[in-house]
This record gives sequence, structure tokens and C-alpha cells, in this order.
Amino acid sequence: MRGTHFYRFDRETQASPTVSYPRNVMTRQLWAPWRLEYIASADDQEGCVFCLAQAAADEASLVVHRGKSAFVVLNNFPYASGHLMVAPYRHVGEFGELTDAEALDIHRLGSQGMGALAHTFAPQGYNAGWNLGRIAGAGVVDHVHLHVVPRWAGDTNFMPVLADVKVLPEHLVDTRAKLAAAWPSS
Repeated sequence: MRGTHFYRFDRETQASPTVSYPRNVMTRQLWAPWRLEYIASADDQEGCVFCLAQAAADEASLVVHRGKSAFVVLNNFPYASGHLMVAPYRHVGEFGELTDAEALDIHRLGSQGMGALAHTFAPQGYNAGWNLGRIAGAGVVDHVHLHVVPRWAGDTNFMPVLADVKVLPEHLVDTRAKLAAAWPSS
């Protein structure tokens, strides 16, 4: 509906027609200005963030849980507290290149992550999905990963828009420890 507008006549004031735009074109936008800075600098980092994380100690790299062919790590640039990413151990850049076992393990870990998040933070909902390719918002384009983002009513506010600040109520290290302890047993 881009470029579409509607003319409205105000009957009470008998004012001339005014241009109005339909409200349902876009009801609300989620602004995440810190993401642009991260995406722009993502290629400058030495090495793959997921390969580095899987090789390091869990606490230091914010790894929450390790599965058979994939692992779960907290996002260093989260949309919300508890924002998880699930990645295969194997460095693979195309979703279609995942083995059946990897795809199943990634989704199983995503489901378990929702269980740990529910137990720890009681979110009211989740966003779960894949950003495949830079144009789709992927900060890391050469190692596929699933995002699991817990959501609460009112969890987006004016701080990122006006102050370019993201307010997280808890340090990532503490969040990692809580989620690791709450991880459901297989």
C-alpha cells in the first residue's frame, strides 16, 4: 500500500478534505539502532563468533547448553534478556547444507531453550527464527543459527529510539548461569 492515501472530509468542522494514511499499513515498528552498528562491524571481527564460542569455556563465551551437533549461546547484542542463539558445531553458511541431525538438534535445543526461559523468566511469548543473509538482518552470515527471543508485553520502549541505549535488567553472565541451571534434562 506504499503511496496509497485516503481523503477524509471532517463533517463536524466542515473542513476541507485532509490526507490520511491507513492505520493498518504498519501498526508498530521495532527500532533496534544498535543492530546497525553491530551488522556494519560484524565482518571486522577476526574469526567466527560461533566457532570461537564453541571452542571456549562455557562461562567465558556465554554458552548455555551443548547438544550432540549444536549448542546454545546467549546473544551479546540481545533484543531482550535471555535472547538465545542455537548454532551447529559445524561451520556452515547455508540453511540447506544442514544435515537432518543438525536441523533436528537445533530445533530441539530451541524448544528446550524456551523451556529454560519459561522456568527462569516466564516470558509471555517468543520470537524464534532464522536471519539468513545480510539483507535479512544476519550479523553472522557464514554460520547459520536460530534465534530464540523471549518477549513480554511492553518490552520495547523509548530508550533505544531516543537514547540509543538498550536496557537489560541483568548481566549476561548471570542470565547464562540461570538458564544453564534451568535447562531441561533430555
